[in-house]
Parts: sequence; C-alpha cells; structure tokens
Amino acid sequence: LRGLLVYAVLSTGDDTSLDAAVKRGERPTAPGQTVALPSLDGSKRASLRDYRGKVVVLNFWASWCDPCREESPVLERAQQRLKRSGDGTVLGVTYKDFADESRKFERENGVTYPSLRDDKLELAPKFGTNKLPETFVLDAQGRVVAISRGQLEEEFLTNAIDRALKDEEAA
Repeated sequence: LRGLLVYAVLSTGDDTSLDAAVKRGERPTAPGQTVALPSLDGSKRASLRDYRGKVVVLNFWASWCDPCREESPVLERAQQRLKRSGDGTVLGVTYKDFADESRKFERENGVTYPSLRDDKLELAPKFGTNKLPETFVLDAQGRVVAISRGQLEEEFLTNAIDRALKDEEAA
C-alpha cells in the first residue's frame, strides 16, 4: 500500500522527460507531430508535421498570461529573423484561451507569427506543458533542441535558434 501511495504521488508531478533528454544533450522527436489544431483566425488546421524542414520556435501562451505579454517582443524578433532567412517560424499555441481574447492579444502586441488554438489541450500536455509560458525550439527534423519553461530570455532563444540552424548547415 505504501508503495502504491508513493507511486501515485510521484506520478502526478510535472512531466519532465523531454527536459531530461535535452539536458543530456539528446534531441528527442517533438511529441504530437500529427495533432492538427485550428489556426487562431479559423482559416485552416495545422500540425507540427506541416513545418517539417524548418526550424520552429513553439510557444505555448495565453492572453491572460503577463509573462507571455512580456516575452512577445522577443518572439516577434525571432520571427522576423527566421522569416527573413526563410529558415523557419515562431508558432504560437494558445492554451485554453478565448479566441477573441487571443486575437486581441496579438493585435495589441504586434504579433505576426501564426498561432494555433489548443482549447481542448490536445498538444500542450504532450510537451508536459501545464504552466505558461513555455517554449520549445525544434530543428528542421522536428526534434527538440532547447526548452524554456517560464518567461523566455532573448539570449536563450537566440542561442537555441543558432544551434538548430548550425546543425542544418552541417547536414
């Protein structure tokens, strides 16, 4: 009984298996590659697999998240860099947020990168995401290069994108 109780307590914690693999220098395949979510504007559905061949900065966010608002300029600068070079994109994923509020957030913060809606939490839990914001940098093969759980720092993101791109140039 005691063993079951310990297991139950330990198994309900945050899923950090991706974090552990990345910390060991591994590049695990990003989970949920085929999960198709609706775009924030409602015009289409997309999945991570649709972005294969490009570096993706996957950012889980919500309009009610103050750190998300604070980091949006960092993400927008990364988007402009990736768009200019043609090497990738920032891909926002709203986390249980009202579409109208999400669109308002994007307008107010000058967000130009695409966003998908994860209202039913079909993708976020696959990344162990349950707090916001969280960002995952994926290389062109769809593997996780770097993880930021919490508000994103520009230096971290720049270095992570550089690592993802450097590996592409060497291939």
